[in-house]
Amino acid sequence: MDINGIFQVVSNSKLIFPNEEKVRSTSIGSTEAFQKLLRQSQEDPATFWDNAARDLEWYEPWTETISGQLPDFRFFVNGISNPSINLLDRHVENGAGNRTALIWEGENGDSKFYTYNMLLAEVNRFANVLRSLGVKKGDGVAVFLPNLAEAFIAILACFRIGAIYNAVFSGYSEKSLADRLISFEPKVVVTADATERRGKVIQLKEKVDHVVPTIPSVEAVVVVDRLGLEVEMKEGRDYWWHELTKKASIVCEPERMEANESGLVFYTSGTTGKPKGVVHSGMAFVIQNYIYAKYHLDHHDDDVFWCTADIGWLTMHIWGITGALANGVTTVVYEGAVDYPEKDRFYQIIEKYRVNKLFTAPTALRMLKSMGEKPLAQFDLSCLDVISLVGEPFDTETWHWTYDVLGKKKIYINNTWGQTETAGSPIAGAAWLTPMKPGSSGTAFLGAVFDVVDEEGNPVQPGQLGNLVINKPFPMLCRTLWKEPERYYASYFSQVDGSYYASDLALIDEDGYIWVVGRSDDAFNVAGHRLSTLEMESAVLECKGVAECAVIGVPDEIKGEVPVVFVRLADGFEGGEEIIQRINDNIVQQIGKIASPKEVIITNTLPKTVSGKIMRRLLKEIVATGKVAGDITGLEDPSTVEDIQNIVGDGLVTK
Repeated sequence: MDINGIFQVVSNSKLIFPNEEKVRSTSIGSTEAFQKLLRQSQEDPATFWDNAARDLEWYEPWTETISGQLPDFRFFVNGISNPSINLLDRHVENGAGNRTALIWEGENGDSKFYTYNMLLAEVNRFANVLRSLGVKKGDGVAVFLPNLAEAFIAILACFRIGAIYNAVFSGYSEKSLADRLISFEPKVVVTADATERRGKVIQLKEKVDHVVPTIPSVEAVVVVDRLGLEVEMKEGRDYWWHELTKKASIVCEPERMEANESGLVFYTSGTTGKPKGVVHSGMAFVIQNYIYAKYHLDHHDDDVFWCTADIGWLTMHIWGITGALANGVTTVVYEGAVDYPEKDRFYQIIEKYRVNKLFTAPTALRMLKSMGEKPLAQFDLSCLDVISLVGEPFDTETWHWTYDVLGKKKIYINNTWGQTETAGSPIAGAAWLTPMKPGSSGTAFLGAVFDVVDEEGNPVQPGQLGNLVINKPFPMLCRTLWKEPERYYASYFSQVDGSYYASDLALIDEDGYIWVVGRSDDAFNVAGHRLSTLEMESAVLECKGVAECAVIGVPDEIKGEVPVVFVRLADGFEGGEEIIQRINDNIVQQIGKIASPKEVIITNTLPKTVSGKIMRRLLKEIVATGKVAGDITGLEDPSTVEDIQNIVGDGLVTK
């Protein structure tokens, strides 16, 4: 396994210690106190989770903090509570009812504000609506909405009545929507007439109308009047949100839920096969994301927090809903693209609402970096305090730009690792309490125990690349796959006995920091030498003029696999032989001739999800076959695939 390139990135990264004054202002007050808490969480998890759960409200206490082990486990056994009372009622009862809970802004600049009192009232209204439509504890509700306040309200209402919800990305095609609804079998679907994205109207109700007749379980469709469009409303099945909620009471008794009962299902696409429905329990999800967000972001009552993710991705539910509201902060939700209608819209929102805590993706920061410093100079972003990230490897070049230029060396950067299956980020730092290490994902976080193993499941030495595994359960780790328990065991627990197999390549360095360098299928072997996306992309991003890039491995008759590099240039730079040669030279210099790319492809764009994750597997498919056979409507801009197909032609694979 050739790790020279990644090892060079790791060895060059040095610890950056937080400001001591900021350390003292955290809720725990010192790095020593946090390290003690971290050790307790990993060595005596029962005591740690017991104490964490006591911060929240319960109807009945639990009889056992942890029961069982991977893959079958439970937390807070027989504890009875409800997620919504810990996200809303608890703050109202503690005198914070008039604090702003939610700020919504649309792409056109429209905005709405909800205090905790107001949000609780609206959640109760819609919870009563769902009950009036026959939704009971354990029934399914599908939320097919963009980033609207109503999406937050619908999700919190499901928590309120014990319904199991599934949020579906509003950009998905009818086929992708149907695949998920056929599997999930909801009783109610919540949608909107339409939404706007980059100034274009996207029909939502129309998609639902085409799909719902194939889903026998659906008894009602509730429609948010977002754009005032005339849409077909089927009598006895379709209802307007505003008409139902207008007549509903603002008082709704919460359903009593055992801590391990299912609360939400999220589907992951995977590279092949049908989507997997990852099941998380409601209260356990709330407890862990409460304590994680508290330390990941150093949350305080007066925080204004913005999670840039779409409601269709679990990231928003972890950070923007559960983590934020459990900690009683103000959460911002933006319906639209963060670089539209102006490229600096990202900066506009931060300045307008004085956002001090931000959760975003590395791709978004690379986009800002590519714009240069001129747009940045027009805004007062002195409010920024903590920036946290997840989704893909974060190159050191962009890390330093974020810290030095965007944050003026006064911010804490918390690059983290997590999956749909792990919910929140079990690899991370604690804001202002853990030294930062550019490029790494931090250390094993509270209650999480990791290892890096070889193909036989044996631990590798520090600094060696291997397969990331989780050795102990934590509350928000997925409990099963929806209606597919055998697939759950086969997908995550058949590879290494007694451990959750993450399907990610990683190494642990001499300081105990974990470097997740990409999915196992994102690594590739060139003439027997194993290369990863991180080491290649880091070398490319060091080149002047490169805004962002993606590296994939494609089959080669001689070498087994060879790298192909996709590059988007920063504003003001043009493609040509000179920059391609510069990229080639830097790859060879940083990694060696073995890593020389088969081709460097300059493109105006890269295929990304709405949350900013570059879809490398789509690039791999285009390079191999010249086209993408599967559904691409989950992309932020599906037209990017056609653009790249036109550049690549019939494929580059050496036959």
